Amino acid sequence: MEQAQLDRINALARKAKTEGLTPAEKAEQAALRTAYIAEYRQTLRGILENTTVVRPDGTREKLKKKESS
Repeated sequence: MEQAQLDRINALARKAKTEGLTPAEKAEQAALRTAYIAEYRQTLRGILENTTVVRPDGTREKLKKKESS
């Protein structure tokens, strides 16, 4: 996500606290937040997929995706 988009998210959050947002601004804020959360999840997923656990005995094990119940 570009810095300009992050700045816009913050500007809309500040405006929402002080003045309130128009319906168009609320829609823009929701779209920006959705994009931010999707990018955050993708980055976190990439980090976890490349994480290795080193056990006390020295063995290495990649993290596995938890199965849903």
